[in-house]
Amino acid sequence: MSKVTQSERLHISFVGRRNVGKSSLMNKFIGQELVIVSDVPGTTTDPVKKSMELLPFGPVVLIDTAGIDDVGELGEKRISKTIKVLTESDFSIVVLDSQSELSEKEKNLFAELKNLEIPFIAVINKSELGINYNLVEQLNSLKIQFHNVSCLFNDGIYELKEKIIKLLPNDENIPLISDLIKQHDVVVLVVPIDLGAPKGRLILPQVQTIRESLDVDSIVVVAKDKELRSALSKLNEKPKLVVTDSQAIMRVNADVPDDISLTTFSILMARYKGDLVEYVKGLKRIEELQNGDKVLIAEACTHHEQEDDIGKIKIPRWLRLHTKKDLEITHAQGYDYPENLKDYKLIIHCGGCMLTRKMVQQRIKQAKFSNVPIVNYGVAISYMHGAIPRAIKPFPEAINEWNNISKI
Repeated sequence: MSKVTQSERLHISFVGRRNVGKSSLMNKFIGQELVIVSDVPGTTTDPVKKSMELLPFGPVVLIDTAGIDDVGELGEKRISKTIKVLTESDFSIVVLDSQSELSEKEKNLFAELKNLEIPFIAVINKSELGINYNLVEQLNSLKIQFHNVSCLFNDGIYELKEKIIKLLPNDENIPLISDLIKQHDVVVLVVPIDLGAPKGRLILPQVQTIRESLDVDSIVVVAKDKELRSALSKLNEKPKLVVTDSQAIMRVNADVPDDISLTTFSILMARYKGDLVEYVKGLKRIEELQNGDKVLIAEACTHHEQEDDIGKIKIPRWLRLHTKKDLEITHAQGYDYPENLKDYKLIIHCGGCMLTRKMVQQRIKQAKFSNVPIVNYGVAISYMHGAIPRAIKPFPEAINEWNNISKI
């Protein structure tokens, strides 16, 4: 992969009222006129994203948004999209007009950012016109860090970038697989090639696992599930770890000797982007489901439904077979995530490879706030196919949680 995917980039959102210069400031950041700029309020409708290298920090995604004071029925929908972008941002730039005082919407925005624990900076634009003294006093009284710029004259832009780089969150370096293996260890990756596999390439979690394994100088062996036994028999030593696609867990669990560690790509992703312990905790709810209970299956990426689609066909079938209950199963795709989570008894979420860690974490928080257990595809599939606790044994915290819930 020659480029860093958007899901692996830190997301920076530009938010604020209409016509304060959000689009102008984003263009200055990028160094090109990407976003349409106009004196007419409400020019930006849907969020506009642009990937860039913010040196010396690294790869980021900049997101321009509609004004938080948009009006009318369409305006409300645009505000809703802006709030969604905001909750999934790693950092936010709140753009203010130098001639105005803080509005209630802006005060509420600051409060929401603090509530969501999203780091941010206020940027006072149009400084060439002078700056309202009361605005500065309000920001100081709220203890909000701010910076002055003039997009018209390009003043303060470079200094703003430097200041933001120092404020950007340095997310903990959560490993995908590198802490489970070491130099010269053999890792076997089981990659089925079926109708759901993209033609001519591997899916992102498989590519990431290969790369991180190579980074620690381990030896990577890749085989399809049907060739796994043959691959294992040709090795001179036992592999340190076998990682399989969740859909092949039944066959792989049977083919891999008990003294070899086994897990799935989706379980690796559960720890890398989500909360593996929380997902294991959610398994208890599968056994508590009753006739008529609503279950949400959420998938971050959008694709044409396959003949035996994992989210639309396979998981619902396995869930009904396992629970022997008549369940009401609904689906959400892409970046849409239902607001009525309290209506559901369980959420089964995909691995989140197309989402940032922040986005996955926010979805887990929303589920916990609504008191709805959540699991991801890999954890749920492994459980329903009898591969739990084996598939989570490489992760002590997950095993401890499993031991806790299995006693209940």
